[in-house]
Amino acid sequence: VQLVESGGGLVQAGGSLTLSCAASGSTFSINAMGWYRQAPGKQRELVAGITSGGDSTYYASSVKGRFTISRDNAKNTMYLQMNLLKPEDTAVYYCTRGTYTSGTYYFGDSWGQGTQVTVSS
Repeated sequence: VQLVESGGGLVQAGGSLTLSCAASGSTFSINAMGWYRQAPGKQRELVAGITSGGDSTYYASSVKGRFTISRDNAKNTMYLQMNLLKPEDTAVYYCTRGTYTSGTYYFGDSWGQGTQVTVSS
């Protein structure tokens, strides 16, 4: 499975961006999917997750209410709508696939190359 992120860029604080993650292969619709981010000097952190059917989502507390994760299984694509961006959202954003079992996401099976998001103050 190949995952390709797009949509990153430079935006002012308070602005919006929408990231996309296009997946190859026929298993997209059965996988949970997630977005991670990694800022310079920091560990990679889970930002948001979504179950295979899109009926359940997870958000890190730092982005809850500002970011929205979604997916279109017909297009093998996942999205991350990011609103009210803050300078601390600056990071490389990665998409990944995994599973969702008993209320827990397990990610890390495959990773994209990442897309840079930079939020200026």
